[in-house]
Amino acid sequence: MGHHRTTAPRLLTGEELTQALAGIGMRFAATPNWHANIEDTLVSASVEGMENDDLRVLAVLVEWLGVHHAWVNADRLIRAVREQDAQRLRAFWAAVGQWLDKDRRLRRLTETYHGPRLDVLRVGTEFQIKRRGEDARFTGTVLRVPEGSLRDRASDVMSAQELAARHRTYRARVQMGPSYRADMWALLDIEPTLSPTELARRAYGSFATAWQVRRDFRCLAA
Repeated sequence: MGHHRTTAPRLLTGEELTQALAGIGMRFAATPNWHANIEDTLVSASVEGMENDDLRVLAVLVEWLGVHHAWVNADRLIRAVREQDAQRLRAFWAAVGQWLDKDRRLRRLTETYHGPRLDVLRVGTEFQIKRRGEDARFTGTVLRVPEGSLRDRASDVMSAQELAARHRTYRARVQMGPSYRADMWALLDIEPTLSPTELARRAYGSFATAWQVRRDFRCLAA
């Protein structure tokens, strides 16, 4: 049977999500999963924040994106977001694309939501904005965020240097660029015997890319 490429993320919840968040550099009190898939974790965090109203997770997610967005696999993230039906979640990622529009790769996130501005808070947004104004990161985006509702504290996330020293896939992206190839190379570093089909499945990439990466990895390992 040929490889059928998967685009839907594996959504994480509970302790598994907390460990994954810690594993990609968010400072939560949990045993980090240093092998957590980055985009699966980001989308799962946005579900927790926007659908389950966990503003603490949402705040740290936004902080993380501000620091690490250059090493996000934009194609993978956009595909994963498009698989989600929740309009609040889509609005969040569209707002991220507007906020981080200097990263041209992420501008395509703005296409994932077409609708009116939505409020990050279920109730009280208008009152809070009149009191404090809007969070500067989201002013003019499709998401209305009152100033102070999402804590903006750099110490909530690891630096790029810290994370690259711990998360092998992130390190490979720093070395090679944020791509499926980098993710596959990191997976082979961990499990050199992975088949091209399994490699493609785990990295959410194509069979052709997996076959080429496995060939090149074996060439250097010889």
